[in-house]
Amino acid sequence: MAGKLDGQVAIVTGSGRGIGRAIAQGFAIEGAAVAITARTVSQLEETKAAIEATGGRVMAIAADVSNRADVENMVAEVERTLGPIDILINNAGTQERGGPLWEIDPEMWARTIEVNLIGQFFVTRTVLPGMIERRRGRIVNMSSAAGAAPGGYTYFSAYAASKAGLNRMTETLSNEVKEYGISVFAIHPGGVHTDILRTNFDPELEKLVPGRAERMWASDTPVEKSVNLCLNLVSGIADALTGSYLTIDDDVEELARRSDEVVQRDLYKLRVNKL
Repeated sequence: MAGKLDGQVAIVTGSGRGIGRAIAQGFAIEGAAVAITARTVSQLEETKAAIEATGGRVMAIAADVSNRADVENMVAEVERTLGPIDILINNAGTQERGGPLWEIDPEMWARTIEVNLIGQFFVTRTVLPGMIERRRGRIVNMSSAAGAAPGGYTYFSAYAASKAGLNRMTETLSNEVKEYGISVFAIHPGGVHTDILRTNFDPELEKLVPGRAERMWASDTPVEKSVNLCLNLVSGIADALTGSYLTIDDDVEELARRSDEVVQRDLYKLRVNKL
């Protein structure tokens, strides 16, 4: 039985564990040849073994997305081994230790921006020339409610800034590459139980926002929702929604049917509300 992604090549960054691992596994089951990449070799080996156990085609290559040379070498190796890249899932991310902005370690703050925004720029910039030449490609950027939800994301200023920046980069890029048949999306995966979510369990942060971590942990969003959302977006059914910021609770098929209305009303974008 043919899979939804038969014959396609996908890169999934940050795929040594968590959401990235689940997406890589889901793509491989649907027939994609998957390149998994992260900094920790042991985690990549675990993901690779899990995919191979189900008969999937996979290659693993260690890389730091915030290191431009790492990224360029990684993409070149994927193209040599698996072929032209059709799909990019920019999932790699980190979150600084929470606290008031004036107390945050500047290097930690900058590192969050380097990984979550600049790193995604590096990978996207590197795969785009091939996609443009072939006039096809789909890119999904892993964002967060932190970058769009009302009220900000207090005590995690770098994480919020990086995800808001990613949403704007997504929309801007979608306008630039639409003529080449390339679609770009940003998504919010919900409260999946990941190591990033665990960073909210900090005694000092608990003093500032009592009960916050427990409330976030209680959401317990199934990772399968992120996998299904990504599969829908890279399948092509939602190309008319390119540039959008979507969440695991959005009905992508319904939005695709109403894409003219979504575009006309300028929905699912980061905007400033005014009187």
